[in-house]
Amino acid sequence: MKNFAIIGVGGYIAPRHLKAIKDTGNTLLSAYDRNDSVGIMDSYFPSAAFFTEQELFDRHNSRLKERGNPLDFITVCTPNYLHDAHTRYALRLGCDVICEKPVTLNPWNIEALQRIENETGHKAYTILQLRLHDSVAALKRRIEQGPQNRKYDVDLTYITSRGNWYYASWKGDVHKSGGIATNIGVHFYDMLSWIFGPVEQNIVHVSSHDRVAGYLELKQARVRYFLSINAETLPREAVEAGQRTYRTIKVNDEEFEFSAGFTELHTRSYEKILAGEGFRVGEAYNCISIVHDIRNAVPVGFVGDYHPLAKLPLSKHPFGW
Repeated sequence: MKNFAIIGVGGYIAPRHLKAIKDTGNTLLSAYDRNDSVGIMDSYFPSAAFFTEQELFDRHNSRLKERGNPLDFITVCTPNYLHDAHTRYALRLGCDVICEKPVTLNPWNIEALQRIENETGHKAYTILQLRLHDSVAALKRRIEQGPQNRKYDVDLTYITSRGNWYYASWKGDVHKSGGIATNIGVHFYDMLSWIFGPVEQNIVHVSSHDRVAGYLELKQARVRYFLSINAETLPREAVEAGQRTYRTIKVNDEEFEFSAGFTELHTRSYEKILAGEGFRVGEAYNCISIVHDIRNAVPVGFVGDYHPLAKLPLSKHPFGW
């Protein structure tokens, strides 16, 4: 049994980590979040210590070590812009780390984390759960077994509706979330570069507060993508079915189905990490570089090969920004 702590236990993604810790037979000793709406902990680890101030959380964790019951892992579920700092803290406390994606907002921060890994002798892992999805792994094998000089035409469409609360939260601040591409798309870019190889060209056609559309040329794929959090961009069939999320990937006009099988991917990620087979932070370098470049690109407009949904009318920011 390994001893865990969580930073950011009040966040949206934290319950998946709580479940994964419990499902893998481990225990949570302490948790920290500035928000005290953390009753979900009662469903998993009601005896865990909880703190709303990091200084007290840090003191408690140090005392656990002094008493011979140290933490083995710290899980980081905080807002994106804090992942780097909290991973550094956990490594220097003497723990291995499991950090939610994106592990950092900038690729050079990954290199710095690797130096701290070497200094401390501890390991930092990140969640790249789509690599563990059976359908995704099957597609990778199919591409690897095909002609290596072939380029596939890929269309990625991902629309996950969000309300106005999104813009009032840290997620609506590009400096904290990294923007739409980072916040909702980083795991898709990781999946695509994992399957089709490194980036050769990265063009952004449209980028706004609620969507991003562009073109990625990978070693073995030409990718047109459209990511949105605006429900008005949902296709008619999704609206008529009462769905607020639409996810599809087409490879050479063939629909790639992977809508099921998501529920246990965090637990599978933990199983791999605990077996010494997890994804280290360096493996996220390609996808972090992709979203960094998208965030800093100047959109070129409707030129070249762009996603069909890129031309949907842009909406105003709900707060008038």
